Amino acid sequence: MKTLEKRIRTTVQQGNKAFVPYMMAGDGGLTVLNDRLLFLQEAGVTAIEIGIPFSDPVADGETIQQAGERALANGVTLRKVLDTLEIRSHDVHVPLVIMTYLNPILAYGIREFIARCSEVGIKGLIIPDLPLEENVPFVNELNETDIALIPLVSLTSSVDRIANIVSQAEGFVYAVTVNGITGIRNAYDETLVQHLQQLKASSPVPVLAGFGISTARQIEAFGACTDGVIVGSAIVEAFHRGDEQFINELVQSSTSIRSLS
Repeated sequence: MKTLEKRIRTTVQQGNKAFVPYMMAGDGGLTVLNDRLLFLQEAGVTAIEIGIPFSDPVADGETIQQAGERALANGVTLRKVLDTLEIRSHDVHVPLVIMTYLNPILAYGIREFIARCSEVGIKGLIIPDLPLEENVPFVNELNETDIALIPLVSLTSSVDRIANIVSQAEGFVYAVTVNGITGIRNAYDETLVQHLQQLKASSPVPVLAGFGISTARQIEAFGACTDGVIVGSAIVEAFHRGDEQFINELVQSSTSIRSLS
């Protein structure tokens, strides 16, 4: 079992739900990256998802797109992010997960990228545009590492496809809660809870819900039927406006959530 999955399971066994914030690397400049990681760690998050800015972020909504544009304007690249993480990696003890699209990895080189991730202590990879059928080069390189390749399951995935995805899953399964891109939402499909419960029952690794989750009420609702949540746009917005108190309140809302039977 890899470190990321162990951390999530330990959190759940302690009676809490996993809380994984997403932040855009380089939004505000790379000089603030490690300070924000340390802040989130101190707030009590389970792991941290670090987004890599990309020119064509097909899964991202307006908030994260704008954050990525600000980071790109600051000259942020995948290589620079990993170099920055290495400088203070000994201070950050929560598992770090890189979220990047496929093209920057291919430009870096798959083997070289994974080796560099191992050097700087990355514990998980999320690659939204990497199909299950094309993941073999990554799986082969990751087999001897402590880095989990985290799959996404959409609401439109068939039963057979979900079974195939979760059978290969590491770290956790990223349960996408909407049909569409990231971004704050006020309403969800009425069958979503049942879908999440069924996914959790079938998955050998923890299941975390993400996309559009932005309030304490939503964290409680989705946390009750999964092992935890991923919060993106709300965290990115809060960092941009300097509202750390709001982030702290969101993290604390993930504690003591009662699971649905």
